[in-house]
Amino acid sequence: MTISYQFNVHTATLGGFARLLFRWSGSVYKLVFKETVIFGLLYATVSIIYRVALDEPQRRTFESVARHIGDNKNLIPLTFVLGFYVQFVVGRWWDQYNHYPWPDRILALVILYINGTDERSRLIRRTLARWTCLSTILLTRGVSVVAKKRFPTLQHLIDAGLMTKEEVDLYEDVNIPYAKYWVPMLWCTQLLTQARREKTFDDPTGVATKHIFEEIATFRTNQWKIWRYICCVMHVFLFCNLL
Repeated sequence: MTISYQFNVHTATLGGFARLLFRWSGSVYKLVFKETVIFGLLYATVSIIYRVALDEPQRRTFESVARHIGDNKNLIPLTFVLGFYVQFVVGRWWDQYNHYPWPDRILALVILYINGTDERSRLIRRTLARWTCLSTILLTRGVSVVAKKRFPTLQHLIDAGLMTKEEVDLYEDVNIPYAKYWVPMLWCTQLLTQARREKTFDDPTGVATKHIFEEIATFRTNQWKIWRYICCVMHVFLFCNLL
């Protein structure tokens, strides 16, 4: 989970940036702490073995191996490789951020076109909003450990008011083992079609429905762009196992 420091640096103060360097939560120190300890222990173990357990000929052999590795380490362009790695990681993160499926545009159009004050119109608006948020949560449960811990089962979604038991039965009837985050969006299209057929909102030309459907399509495209990263990781993992 992201740790925000914006309230600590919203104004310029004496030593404000220096104090951030000593923060533990969300710091680089916390991120590399375990690996640094392991590296230190391994280095100390090798150093003790070299100084205590090895005799003189064995030390000369160890030194020869160390010199050989030191002389040839520049054959691998480590900086070049790390540059590509960092570019890949940052590019992937930025792409996911730009394509995260926010429900705001869909719900803004729903409020714009389905603006009745009767109970049926209110129920349609609330149901569309709930299903859109549900679809986002089902997606994030598959790509985020934090979301999976918050909603580990469908019962937790029922307890949070995002699904009903009848909707869980419909959801589980879809015979797909994974990636069923799109099912609530299918319900949204069916509900919109039914609402237009019932003339719950004024749309004689179909322009309003078309606008909402276009936003749903964009929403679904962004969902797939988030999910595809998991698919790529799964395919690479399976390929490596086959090798």
